[in-house]
Amino acid sequence: MIGASVGPNDILVGKVEPRGEKELTAEERLLRAIFGEKAREVKDTSLRVPNGEGGVVIKVDVLDKDSGDELDPGVNKVVKVYVAQIRRIQEGDKIAGRHGNKGVICRIMPSYDMPRLEDGTPVDLIISPLSVIARMNLGQILETYLAYAGITLGKKYNVPVFEKYPEEKISQELISAGLSPSGKSQLYDGRTGDAYDQKSVVGIGYILKLVHMVDDKVHARSTGPYSLVTQQPLGGKARMGGQRLGEMEVWALEAHRAAHTLQEMLTLKSDDIEGRTRAFQSIIKGLKIPEPDIPESFKVLVKELAGLSIDISPVGLREGKAIEGELEANIEETPILSAVQPAATIISDASSAADDIQEEQVVDEEAEKLLDIKEEI
Repeated sequence: MIGASVGPNDILVGKVEPRGEKELTAEERLLRAIFGEKAREVKDTSLRVPNGEGGVVIKVDVLDKDSGDELDPGVNKVVKVYVAQIRRIQEGDKIAGRHGNKGVICRIMPSYDMPRLEDGTPVDLIISPLSVIARMNLGQILETYLAYAGITLGKKYNVPVFEKYPEEKISQELISAGLSPSGKSQLYDGRTGDAYDQKSVVGIGYILKLVHMVDDKVHARSTGPYSLVTQQPLGGKARMGGQRLGEMEVWALEAHRAAHTLQEMLTLKSDDIEGRTRAFQSIIKGLKIPEPDIPESFKVLVKELAGLSIDISPVGLREGKAIEGELEANIEETPILSAVQPAATIISDASSAADDIQEEQVVDEEAEKLLDIKEEI
């Protein structure tokens, strides 16, 4: 009904679908005989308000093929329900001008804390000047100058797209309006009343509120679904996805030298299957989180290269384990060297020396040397 208030998971359009037929029991056959088609098993496929949304129903459209409406093949009727809600602009909402100068509101301040002109007029919006340098869209600056002069003079300017409007002409309009020809004005701190060190560009700009609002984007996830191929978390709020750590975010962590945080993001919080399971168990049991393993994305890359007849195997890891095994074997076979395990290089050198030396006296001298070295260490 138009004007009704609806909330999350409220039914907007009731709809059921019959379930697949199966062999009926005696009780089900009796119910079917008494109640007829009403006793059939059905599945609820009603149109509901999505999670986290709501509002007031403002319009309902019913499209029917029998009424002459054009619908997709196989579709007989479509019901459209329009739900609206009033939202005040808030931090995190996106706004934009007409020159690609888009941005997100980072803070909303009281008008008495905003910078002020000499006559006490507070500014409505502060835009970072770095955005102009990055995007090189100088049209927003020229629009600010010209619109400020137009508001003061009560004039409108028609500037066609791609047509040059000379800066000298803009300066002349500013002078005619009694403004500074540079387009800059002195601003004063709204909290202290002190003048800022440099003059700032102040003017009029056309700003629009975009459909990208923070209420639609706020999302949180602890654990959730993973991609079958890469084993990385899915993306998107609708699929309970994770937060994407892109290329530039990796650069930011590298710039801050946050090596352990970066490793955690790229392994335990992503596609290290065994590592994330061990980490989850460690957090539950209050234990130390173990070291991460090889991420699944690297294994996928190895498989793709194998499809190109390129074999990749972790040689360094295999050699390291082999060397470690040889050292353990040498230590077990040579009792003299078991006392000096902390010095790995000394163990390997001494084990080869012990194989070559046959006389017992020389072996005893070597053992004494190794024990002296251990005491020094």
